[in-house]
Amino acid sequence: MDESKDVPKDFIKLKSEKLSVDEVSELVISPYCGAVSLFIGTTRNNFEGKKVIHLEYEAYTSMAEAEIKKICRDVRQKWPSVKHIAVHHRLGVVPITEASVIIAVSSPHRAESLEAVMYCINTLKASVPIWKKEIYEDEYSWKENKECFWANSEK
Repeated sequence: MDESKDVPKDFIKLKSEKLSVDEVSELVISPYCGAVSLFIGTTRNNFEGKKVIHLEYEAYTSMAEAEIKKICRDVRQKWPSVKHIAVHHRLGVVPITEASVIIAVSSPHRAESLEAVMYCINTLKASVPIWKKEIYEDEYSWKENKECFWANSEK
């Protein structure tokens, strides 16, 4: 089989519409890969005893896309066998149980795709300019990622 016809691709999307796990996972399927690993981050209904109504995300879109591209490049350096990478993040209002972020990675074997997915979500939360606002019953709060490098540099 000619693997050169299935060149590695990165699929990056920031959008306000509902995310589809099927759509994202189908983007990374390859006949040369025996593993597709997924991370799906969803909106939960509580945080520290408060009832969460929904989340709202904002992004510096062009910079966020550039940072996600860097993450994809880093993944390919760390795990050269990774074939395709998809990172879709929702912006705007995200209701309870719906996906805020879906990351999918394909590789010939599971170890590489699982490690790459974990690296993607951890690095995304630490370096990509996407901000989350939690809306509670009586108030709201902009959430700071503990992993976020610019939040930690001021302390």
